[in-house]
Amino acid sequence: MVRLKEIYFFCLFCGWIPPAFYFTREVICISKDVRINEEIRARDVRVVDPEGNQLGIMPLRDALRLAEEKQLDLVEIAPQAKPPVCRVMDFGKHKYEQSKRDKEAKKKQRIISVKEIKMRPNIEDHDFNVKSKNAARFLKDGDKIKATIIFRGREIVHPALGQKLLERLAIELKELANVERYPKLEGKNMIMIMAPKLDVKQD
Repeated sequence: MVRLKEIYFFCLFCGWIPPAFYFTREVICISKDVRINEEIRARDVRVVDPEGNQLGIMPLRDALRLAEEKQLDLVEIAPQAKPPVCRVMDFGKHKYEQSKRDKEAKKKQRIISVKEIKMRPNIEDHDFNVKSKNAARFLKDGDKIKATIIFRGREIVHPALGQKLLERLAIELKELANVERYPKLEGKNMIMIMAPKLDVKQD
């Protein structure tokens, strides 16, 4: 009986989409270490042609001859099936295209980092504007912002000043970001987290 992993492996190579019940949690990963051509050990194999058509069961030597006539490879895609399933295909081209897809997917991935903006409760307007512009630049780059108000000495008895400052920053950046975590006092610091909006155009 063909196991679920082999069915999934078969789908990857043949382009066949099975009923949804095949895809359960048992299907975790597919090994990239496949046998091709003379590496295949089975005496008989079930053969699939390059277009995904099933050619039936045949002796391995006949399957290898068929692949050789087409100047392609015979790839064992479901080794645990009885008999194993093999596909006639250009394995080198397949590996190259898979590598390109993996690289493209990796390019599209982005690690979101958190940039910290530190301010004092009595910050001057000019300095505040500089901090706000820096925060805007970070958000456009797709990063989150951790805005921190640092209280010193008796400044801690006036937390409302810090909260007012963070709320002002949130208003300044409302077109670029959403407040993910509202101002909260942690020890002698007040912290607010902002995340870039999904529709923000990144430079």
